[in-house]
Amino acid sequence: MEEVSEGKASARSPRTRVRRARSVTESLLSIVLSLEAFLIFFVTLVVYGLDQLDPVTTFAGGAIFIVLLALTGGVLRFPAGVWFGWVLQVAILATGFFVPAMFGIGAVFVALWTFCFIRGRQIDSQKASFLAEQSSHNPTETPKENNA
Repeated sequence: MEEVSEGKASARSPRTRVRRARSVTESLLSIVLSLEAFLIFFVTLVVYGLDQLDPVTTFAGGAIFIVLLALTGGVLRFPAGVWFGWVLQVAILATGFFVPAMFGIGAVFVALWTFCFIRGRQIDSQKASFLAEQSSHNPTETPKENNA
């Protein structure tokens, strides 16, 4: 059976997949969404511990919220993904109705999201200007990006 699988592997043409370069905005916003997923996990535990909702509703709601945060991180390259991220920021603020401290904590995360959105766009714009300037000075050479 090993021979068959080796034959199939060698019969396939090797493809190299080039990863799309992520923008700084996309990277920063996905970091914020990851941090918010951890936050929602702990908020779910607090709501359960305070017995404010029944356990099924609490954990199902928390799990759905975490999945939405994770999925949104994957679609931030599209404008609709960023807009949905803003909707999730409002939803995080709304968790303050279950845990009042979340009004303050949520406001901090919304401020972080806003800062990363604005600053990421500024950096992306500066990077695009720099790359355009470099390509106009050296039209035969293409600028190489550092994909670290």
